Amino acid sequence: MSTEGIVVWADGRLRDPAEPLLSPLDHGLTVGDGVFETCGVVRGRPFALTRHLRRLRQSAVGIGLAPPDEDLIREGVEAVLAAGTNLGRLRITVTAGLGPLGSGRWASPQTVLVLAGPAQPADVVRVVRVPWVRNERSAVAGLKTTSYAENAVVLAHARSRGADEALLANTVGELCEGTATNVFVERDGELLTPGLHTGCLAGITRELVLEWSAEAGLPVREAAPGELAYAVLDEVLAGRAHLGLTGSVRTVAPVVELDGAPVAPGPLTQRVRELYAEREAADLDP
Repeated sequence: MSTEGIVVWADGRLRDPAEPLLSPLDHGLTVGDGVFETCGVVRGRPFALTRHLRRLRQSAVGIGLAPPDEDLIREGVEAVLAAGTNLGRLRITVTAGLGPLGSGRWASPQTVLVLAGPAQPADVVRVVRVPWVRNERSAVAGLKTTSYAENAVVLAHARSRGADEALLANTVGELCEGTATNVFVERDGELLTPGLHTGCLAGITRELVLEWSAEAGLPVREAAPGELAYAVLDEVLAGRAHLGLTGSVRTVAPVVELDGAPVAPGPLTQRVRELYAEREAADLDP
């Protein structure tokens, strides 16, 4: 474990990454009562920060917290970016603040943390299927909360099998998402991503891929309910379909291995990857 290259901001100032910051009663620590965002850092600036802050607010309100102080967060963002070098990832975390040892809440000031550090995302991804599912009817479905133990368990399972990411179904057998990515399926000349009804996160990169592809006239769209069953992954193994993953740091990455078997990237996925790189270079806060 190393804190080299990590920059931390809390309570209005920069901190040593090894410095203890949180109270043992912070509700984000005791019960995971908080929300967060992760942005890519491009040329020293946070990419799509306005969209990320909008989703942070939506997630906070969605779990019953007050909207976070955006001006305070932007102050922290500027501080860590000015202090760091070779940064690739920015993380904003907001918790409910001090709370009881159970799930109830106290009326406490929120805890706000901003961190940044290096990132070296791979250009391609290896994925596996897993036996667990997303609950599309969960109270926090579609919200980016700090209750991330489920994702940690699933990702550890994937890595133990030589993969970089896992793909999950939802409770009714639809393809949903990865632990930290949205998934796109290329088949029959189209690139489809599971709809938000599946319980997947409304990813910022996913959102931009849909918007920018539509503007470019590319056949990329959100799938209708029931259109992308989890079994579509069998078509990928058979070579009749292709996969790509999206995320704020990895942007758009083709899948080259599924369940230990090599699979070919799709040409439309590659075209979308190129389009994303072009648009990202032109506007850092689209």
